[in-house]
Amino acid sequence: MFQNFQKKIKKTLLNLPGYHTNRKILVIESDDWGAVRMPSKEIYNEFIKRGIRVDKDPYCRYDSLATAEDLEALFELLMTFKDKNNRNVILTANTIMANPDFEKIEKFGYEKYFYEPFTETLKRKTLTQNSYELWEQGIKSGIFKPQFHGREHLYVKKWMHQLQKNDELTHLAFKMRTYGLTSDVDSSIKVNYMGALNSGLKSDIVSFNQILNEGLEMFENFFGYKSLSFIPTTYTWHPDIEHNLRNNGVQFLQGMVHQRIPLDDDCTFRYKKNNFLGKKSKSELMYLSRNVYFEPSNFKNNFDVVGDALNAIKIAFNCRKPVVISMHRLNFIGAIDESNRNMNLDLLETLLTEVMRIYPTIEFMSSDELGNLIKTEKNG
Repeated sequence: MFQNFQKKIKKTLLNLPGYHTNRKILVIESDDWGAVRMPSKEIYNEFIKRGIRVDKDPYCRYDSLATAEDLEALFELLMTFKDKNNRNVILTANTIMANPDFEKIEKFGYEKYFYEPFTETLKRKTLTQNSYELWEQGIKSGIFKPQFHGREHLYVKKWMHQLQKNDELTHLAFKMRTYGLTSDVDSSIKVNYMGALNSGLKSDIVSFNQILNEGLEMFENFFGYKSLSFIPTTYTWHPDIEHNLRNNGVQFLQGMVHQRIPLDDDCTFRYKKNNFLGKKSKSELMYLSRNVYFEPSNFKNNFDVVGDALNAIKIAFNCRKPVVISMHRLNFIGAIDESNRNMNLDLLETLLTEVMRIYPTIEFMSSDELGNLIKTEKNG
């Protein structure tokens, strides 16, 4: 009981600063779309067979490229709900634009890095080769709104260095066409490659800016518009990249109230804890901070993920704050374990049904739309 009270107080305090509104606005932010994680159920089983416990990390256990079946099931649910303006639920799909070109890297003896657009990665697998058509349908229907999450979900320099050192597990994962093994999988894994911007070194900032330039250009060419918002991988970035983001048209930074700032090359970090919704960074980028977590794939079965999310939504609305829900891609993926997708979509349906019952004046928005609303009201 006391722990629940503490949790409520903490969430209330985090919702007090920043932008306020009497409108009941709900945004769903979902990261990792387009990124490779676990390539297939067959590869997952091969890891297990070799004694590599990929079942211990939810992202290795469930996450994969979204199949057409995954997207159809998700979109059918999103189309079920309409807000006070007769608008469907919209998923802000934070997208990784490229994945490593494993074959080409191998061909050049791991001496040079190459990447391919995520659409080319989709074409390599039977289950995903037609799924981009579903992306386009979702975008056209107004229920799937891509925003920029990075060129890759990968710290390229560190990954290539470990490949060149012939690190055993890194090479095994490479042979299976992935890079996402973590210490949760095997305690011997000391290097996590998932943080694409996990350095504060000046030379790396230069490299990161080039990567971001290329990724944002790819984004605009693919989707036909600039991404107004950006969510750094693993919520980690150095403020020195922000000016470059602004020059590329980014106006809003998605994430949490807490920001992890690298002080060196992925070893030491400073934690900034005041990225409140509507506030701006020194580079004049506006923070869009998440205040509700709906990540059922990350919790054990006895955790009341719907009840926890509803409590957080109630606190946010009582504090006159928009609800910004964190809901990563892995929750909707059934390629590795179909029950993961089916169970979580049922939970999401329950959550949205309850939200609409309790708050009939709810309004659904994407992240960039919320950012533009806050900017307009502040300038008005």
